[in-house]
Amino acid sequence: MRIVAALGGNALLRRGQPMTAENQRANVAVAARALLPLAMEHDLILTHGNGPQVGLLALQNAAYRPEELYPLDILDAETEGMIGYLLEQELGNLLPHRRALATLLTRIEVAADDPAFARPTKPIGPVYDREEAERLAVEKSWTIAPDGPKWRRVVPSPQPRRIVELGVIELLVREGVLVVCAGGGGIPVVRTAHGSYEGIEAVIDKDFAGALLATSLHADAFLMLTDVDGVYADWGTADASPIRRASPDELASRSFAAGSMGPKVEAACRFVRDGGGFAAIGSLSDAAAMLRGDAGTMITADVAQLAWGTAPLLEVAAG
Repeated sequence: MRIVAALGGNALLRRGQPMTAENQRANVAVAARALLPLAMEHDLILTHGNGPQVGLLALQNAAYRPEELYPLDILDAETEGMIGYLLEQELGNLLPHRRALATLLTRIEVAADDPAFARPTKPIGPVYDREEAERLAVEKSWTIAPDGPKWRRVVPSPQPRRIVELGVIELLVREGVLVVCAGGGGIPVVRTAHGSYEGIEAVIDKDFAGALLATSLHADAFLMLTDVDGVYADWGTADASPIRRASPDELASRSFAAGSMGPKVEAACRFVRDGGGFAAIGSLSDAAAMLRGDAGTMITADVAQLAWGTAPLLEVAAG
């Protein structure tokens, strides 16, 4: 079975943890142990979030003089290399020595005229008092927006259209290589009038990039591994209950938090509709059980495709 597994940024750096190398290495070691059964039995392609990591780099970047600041596409590339190295190191220590691993810096093409460029919404970097944020907005031509009592820079989050390195990823997978790619939504690039690519100031949603990766590779399963055990109906209320299985059409009739579960549900539904496989959302520690249908939330167009039962397309557990 070909599986694309997406590690959420918070599965790699837990909420509230200091962003130290030691903490990240320890969390990646835990992730590697959870992923090991999948890597041993299936063709596994890994992707990951990078929110905490790129935020740290942006904070460090802010210490430079304006003319020395690194653009977002380079910061994204740096996080892909850093997280990929940690995953390779920890998984490589567990897998048989003959198993090859590789991290691939992955460019993802977006449209230069994507409406998101006119409506920046993705917060990045440190928080500022309003006065300082307004000063920086003028100095650096930033767009800023409130983030709680503070203010932050916001950048466009365009839709991913094409994975530039897809052919290389496919070649590596066919050769039995466990590939880490498209991390943090990939490196956003646009095609110029001359057919070349240029990096652009944007952050692609990591869940949508993961769905595109899974669809483009014709994966059988797309797993989104995070720090919650699944998708919940009526989240945040006394009536909250986990959704065990659902179809994309059923999930489309419900609403989920825009900044957290919403993109994951939409990405899962995109993959199921476009890729023909099944998707699952749940806890990293339940990765193997999610593949069996024993944990998390399963999204599938036809529940008869699943080997483990014939439950209704929507199954909400009793709260």
